[in-house]
Amino acid sequence: MDAAEGTETEAYVTVSLLTGARTEELRALTYSHLDLKGSPDAAPPRPPSIEVWHSVREGGDTKTRLSRHTLRLPDRAVDALRRHREAQKAWRIEMADQWQEQDLVFCTRRGLPLGPANVRRSFRAVVTKAGLDDHVWTPREMRHSFVSLMSDTGVPLEEISRLVGHQSTTVTEAVYRKQLRPVLTEGPRRWTVCSGRPTGSLTAPTSPRNRILSQAVGQASALRTGSESEQHSP
Repeated sequence: MDAAEGTETEAYVTVSLLTGARTEELRALTYSHLDLKGSPDAAPPRPPSIEVWHSVREGGDTKTRLSRHTLRLPDRAVDALRRHREAQKAWRIEMADQWQEQDLVFCTRRGLPLGPANVRRSFRAVVTKAGLDDHVWTPREMRHSFVSLMSDTGVPLEEISRLVGHQSTTVTEAVYRKQLRPVLTEGPRRWTVCSGRPTGSLTAPTSPRNRILSQAVGQASALRTGSESEQHSP
């Protein structure tokens, strides 16, 4: 995410890495399905969230029914999206009559939908800046990284499966078997969070990387998968 800071794709990369949303879902995301404020005074309080209800797939639906869910946004994602929204306001002024309003969160400088090539090109620049192989790292690797980060920090497989919108843990295991860590049993390899010190080879809780992961684990949890009545069109 550091390599994306200050770029036009910063918010896209941040949201993808911290929520696990598919690239086809983010390309279809509209501001009507994005809540950057939440409702702290509600009962219960509602945090900032993203409604992953549509995609650019034929028909506009998500890949599966369970893929239609609402996810809490981590603070870092909220901050990135707010900066992105301000940048878009400048684009509107710059483009003037050429701007085509479609309420898209992620779009071209003219307000048009992003195509796969747009995303790949922008992501390639970030990958190169990070010193990674752009032939190996493609936009969908961000979803794989989300699963890997959740698994590395001890999030149960059932929760990971729910977060990525899979119908069962079997699907998650089949698709992301390389990203999932083996279950750690009681003993010297268990990460002792309470003591603030790691055992085994896991990242120390005090490291910058792990602070980000801890926030993602704590905040990027599903609010609900949504009932049929909740999953309405904007």
